[in-house]
Amino acid sequence: MKLLENSSFEALSSRLCVEMGDSRILGRIESYSCKMAGDDKHMFKQFCQEGEPHVLEALSPPQSTSATSPSQLGKSSEDGENPLSDKCCRKTLFYLITTLNESFRPDYDFSAARAHEFSREPSLNWVANAVNSSLFSAVGEEFNSLGPELWNAMDQEINLQGCDIYSYNPDLDSDPFGEEGSLWSFNYFFYNKKLKRIVFFTCRSISVLSSYGRGCLDNELDMELDDEEEMDGFCEDRCPRALCV
Repeated sequence: MKLLENSSFEALSSRLCVEMGDSRILGRIESYSCKMAGDDKHMFKQFCQEGEPHVLEALSPPQSTSATSPSQLGKSSEDGENPLSDKCCRKTLFYLITTLNESFRPDYDFSAARAHEFSREPSLNWVANAVNSSLFSAVGEEFNSLGPELWNAMDQEINLQGCDIYSYNPDLDSDPFGEEGSLWSFNYFFYNKKLKRIVFFTCRSISVLSSYGRGCLDNELDMELDDEEEMDGFCEDRCPRALCV
């Protein structure tokens, strides 16, 4: 897996790292190539010792199905087994786990993650509504401009309509995001098999009383101060001092 440069994602990630009221928002959007390099191939061979690459693994039902109508839920239970949408091949599972490792290293190691900690989302609309609802409640009116930019940038990078969407939802005992003060989180993978690419969108809300994530916000503040100092210097060099107020 290789992190792909994307200036739009970098700018959006910066705007998703903010402090609002009594919570701290830590968001990040990244794009990864699924083309395996030397180390990836070695890890994939080890991973496949537990099962063939195309063997289907059972995933957990998506959390979004909690809003499914009672009739739909009844139909699923009568079938006696999870639908195909609640399964994925081991190769795809490897991509999801490797993406997590690349995105969060060296702080976390997801090598022990199992299929039941992942879900396949029913549709792009389900995910978009969940993301929009969480972020609008977190950042307020600013999301009215941020939201369209976010989805447009993701669509240009990954072609959202051509993606299978997965989420990572570990149980409480193995949740690496369960630090004290954590309010909510989401972790979505937009996998375009044709492009051999994954866009990973992760976001957490942390209580301001928690020290976690403070470094992210401090870095953003330092960058803003540096930009202001550069503009002040530019003004002093290029403009009459009387005009610099």
